[in-house]
Amino acid sequence: MNEALLRSLTPNVLGILVRRGADFAAAEDAVQDALIEAVRVWPADPPRDAKGWLVTVAWRKFLDATRADTARRRREDLVEEEPAPGPAPAADDTLQLYFLCAHPSLTPSSAVALTLRAVGGLTTRQIAQAYLVPEATMAQRISRAKRTVSDVRFDQPGDVATVLRVLYLVFNEGYSGDVDLAAEAIRLTRQLAAVIDHPEVAGLLALMLLHHARRAARTAPDGSLVPLADQDRSRWDTTMIAEGVEILQAALARDRLGEFQAQAAIAALHADAPTAEETDWVQIVEWYDELAGLTDNPVVRLNRAVAVGEADGPRAGLAALAALDDSLPRHTAVAAYLHERDGDLTTAARLYAEAAQKAPNLAERNHLTRQAARINTRRPR
Repeated sequence: MNEALLRSLTPNVLGILVRRGADFAAAEDAVQDALIEAVRVWPADPPRDAKGWLVTVAWRKFLDATRADTARRRREDLVEEEPAPGPAPAADDTLQLYFLCAHPSLTPSSAVALTLRAVGGLTTRQIAQAYLVPEATMAQRISRAKRTVSDVRFDQPGDVATVLRVLYLVFNEGYSGDVDLAAEAIRLTRQLAAVIDHPEVAGLLALMLLHHARRAARTAPDGSLVPLADQDRSRWDTTMIAEGVEILQAALARDRLGEFQAQAAIAALHADAPTAEETDWVQIVEWYDELAGLTDNPVVRLNRAVAVGEADGPRAGLAALAALDDSLPRHTAVAAYLHERDGDLTTAARLYAEAAQKAPNLAERNHLTRQAARINTRRPR
């Protein structure tokens, strides 16, 4: 049984059913029933046209379910439209499914879950394991999302920016359980890039590749975080970096700059530096200026303060930081780093300890605690 083939065909089959009149929730259930049937039948009797077989079986499953629902008997006239066995239309409905799953009526968490289920082809159990929640909880979340979008039709305008943000949310979840969400996000973004010609889609794909290329060097053998400046750059995936840079350059050449292209440009400058000391911080600050102009995001300005501290010295970085709200996530950690660079070890140690208490996860908390301890051993008594 070719599971990869089934997974790749699922979005197209689902899209065909919806285009033929099935609401999203019923179509999704019918496709899942067809996939189960394929797992049962195909090993002994593989079809010549896998997609056509799935469309036919899924449509019949949908019609069977419709007939059983007395409240939907008006749909029985669709029987005459049942597609004949044979090659299915070549149109790819994946893009429409992306827009549907990223519908503005959904919360970000629901949009992510529905995207992984309907477009990614992951099971509810896999998604639940990835997000460390009970399977029943995730099933309810997905069911609510399907009900929310069940009456949405594909003639409504899609929002590429929303789709990209959903994919970036998936990517930033990283890895947990038995599903590597970072790799899954890259796979989905490649799929999206194949069906839509948009420089920001390319920018997001480049950004993901450039970040993912450093993954092996981000943690020590004991699981502790390794800051970018301390990473073993020989462990970075140079093939992935080269692909990311090539995709980014092609996107930038179109002169339609967006936030993901700007972020990818910053990541490319980090990836291009043979050592941390050779990083082109001046150009990174310039890209952060571009990015801040595009998004006016306070987190971008926080990261810019770090870059200014590297390009123009820690005092300049602290001055840039002073203009920002100190309640921003990781503001205290940035302040600790810049004070350490400025030689104020007493303040740096105190701020690292404070930042550890505010850390969003255990790995980051442990890293900041170790930073505070390291500086306390350096301070004069």
